[in-house]
Amino acid sequence: MDLFDLANKKNNINLKPLAERVRPETLEEYIGQEHLLGKDKMLYRAIMTDNISSAIFYGPPGVGKTTLARIIANQTKANFIELSAVTAGTADVKKIVSEAEMDLKLYGRKTILFLDEVHRFSKSQQDSLLPSVEKGIIILIGATTENPYFEVNNALLSRSMIFQLKPLTDQDVKKALKNALKSPKGLGDITIEIEEEVFDYFAFHSNGDIRKALNALDMAVKTSKKVTDKIIITVEDAKECIQRKMTLYDKNGDNHYDTISAFIKSMRGSDPDAAVYYLAKMLDAGEDPIFIARRIVVHASEDVGNADPMALVVATSAMTAAHMIGMPECRINLAQAAIYVACAPKSNATISAIDEAMEDVKKHRDSGIPPHLMDAHYKGAAKLGHGIGYLYPHAYGGFVEQQYLPDSHKNKIYYRPTQNGIEAKISERLKRLWKKR
Repeated sequence: MDLFDLANKKNNINLKPLAERVRPETLEEYIGQEHLLGKDKMLYRAIMTDNISSAIFYGPPGVGKTTLARIIANQTKANFIELSAVTAGTADVKKIVSEAEMDLKLYGRKTILFLDEVHRFSKSQQDSLLPSVEKGIIILIGATTENPYFEVNNALLSRSMIFQLKPLTDQDVKKALKNALKSPKGLGDITIEIEEEVFDYFAFHSNGDIRKALNALDMAVKTSKKVTDKIIITVEDAKECIQRKMTLYDKNGDNHYDTISAFIKSMRGSDPDAAVYYLAKMLDAGEDPIFIARRIVVHASEDVGNADPMALVVATSAMTAAHMIGMPECRINLAQAAIYVACAPKSNATISAIDEAMEDVKKHRDSGIPPHLMDAHYKGAAKLGHGIGYLYPHAYGGFVEQQYLPDSHKNKIYYRPTQNGIEAKISERLKRLWKKR
């Protein structure tokens, strides 16, 4: 018991946040993550038999990464040391490794190092952990909200199991809230009358983050009115304590990439409703409108292309508007462009054409530009045969068949228009003009 705990006991109060007081201490108390902690699952068996190996716990805030690590601490006979990568440095790690090495040599006792927010460690700091993990001096358990495949060194990843913790359901969050109301460590010694809608409100607006929901409940209990030794919490009280839904979106993190990916795929998949939803989610979280506009412009060509050339016009106009007027008004321009791209007929023939041509340029040497296409205007060009034999299309009604590609590539076809939208007409015209098609 530390001085903090003694002070709490002496004053008959507990200053720790509610979420900390009611944090589960056993797997039986733990809420959610059945895909990892069902009794037939490997992680459950590893914890219960004290055979945990180095691991990375990856998932959004408030889903139980730290709680799971502390349950392991309660279950294991190994030394358990907890560090936060926000405040710890390489010197702290070296000291722990030195002590762990001594414990292993003298007593045969393992050391588990729990490193919260492991992604905050630099590459060199992560490298300092590698030799001790490799030799089995420490068992590393890292927790991160970021994709470990982007943020954790490959060498550490290859020596660790990756466990992805999923967002909790509203039912999970409500269960945690009701447990806190009954728990003697939580609010069990207080008479509280609470409307069922309050649980629904907290669960919905915490977006799967139990810690956020418990903090809101704690605030509601501390600030709501007492009536005859009973605290009454209404939905109106709840709204004061958690005023807006938490948007799971980090502009520099994993959810950023997942959301923009979902936005792009919704436009590509011709679902304007989903496209607008993800657009709203990004704007609500404060994403740069110009970043969004650029993505729409790219996909106007990549996914629509010449099936509807106006898609690019609308998209670039929306980007210009976003530059000129900014938020909140440019949300309308971005929505118009996203909806247009989503609803337009689709073709990826443009990107296929340029990618295939670039691949050819890189890998295959061409035989040179045909002489009749070369510039005939500079001095001496005619003597070299440049431009001789070129057929001016307008002299033939707008089109005349002649070779444009180098001899080495003369029968190559890069652009293959689809039968969608305007490209169907383009396809028909090209087949009519060119025998090779």
